[in-house]
Amino acid sequence: MRVRAVRGAIVVPEDLEASVHAATRRLLGPLLEQNEIATDDLISILFTATDDLTSAFPAEAARRMGLGGVPLLCAREISVVGAMPSVVRILMHFHSERPLDRVVHVYLDGAESLRDDFGEP
Repeated sequence: MRVRAVRGAIVVPEDLEASVHAATRRLLGPLLEQNEIATDDLISILFTATDDLTSAFPAEAARRMGLGGVPLLCAREISVVGAMPSVVRILMHFHSERPLDRVVHVYLDGAESLRDDFGEP
């Protein structure tokens, strides 16, 4: 097994606890499914949120999904002039036999424009 990392991001429609949690779940699901990651293969998950998202911790959504045994950490995304607002980002570390070129990064609900270098799968 090798250690791999996958990235993802999603735009949260409004700064409400329910919206932050729903968007985080919506992003975590495809990251886990498309990369065939079992909970036991997870090493850690880092969540960042932009300055305008203050109503909830994205990691709380992961705990509610049953990922409470995985080390989870939330941090503030650095504030850059002109950066996209209302974004939750994820960096997930996991064990896998999957080659690097088969790791599927997931960007949803407007966040796709953050990483146009991934191209089509």
